[in-house]
Amino acid sequence: MAPLHTLPAAPISTHEAHEHAWTTESRHPTSAGYVLYVRCTACGTRRVDLQGSRTMPPAALSRAVGDRPVR
Repeated sequence: MAPLHTLPAAPISTHEAHEHAWTTESRHPTSAGYVLYVRCTACGTRRVDLQGSRTMPPAALSRAVGDRPVR
């Protein structure tokens, strides 16, 4: 049994898991490609993505922030 003062390896979420439907709120050109600020249309969670070129799909630069329960 683990000591009571240790933390779990991953945060425990009380929110219902779902696949995010990301929509781009803004896009900005940088020397590394385009930085995209995206938001989930279902729960409002936000994330920052980087799209290296227009032919490549964006990749997450940050983790999702602001999870809210899906209703």
